[in-house]
Amino acid sequence: MQIPKEKILELLRSKGQDDKAAQADGELPDQVDTDQHADKLKSLGIDPGDLAGSLGGLGGKLGL
Repeated sequence: MQIPKEKILELLRSKGQDDKAAQADGELPDQVDTDQHADKLKSLGIDPGDLAGSLGGLGGKLGL
């Protein structure tokens, strides 16, 4: 699944994880492939398999 990096940054910030958001901003490409970048996502504390559900839990503000 392709997800804009900004959506992942918003997810991390919404959880108060600004340090991980800054790390993700430096490490992830603009379009994140959850399969290809699974290891990087896991290192940020994000389960790629749960990512769509987590993003949907932000009340639809992310436009996915």
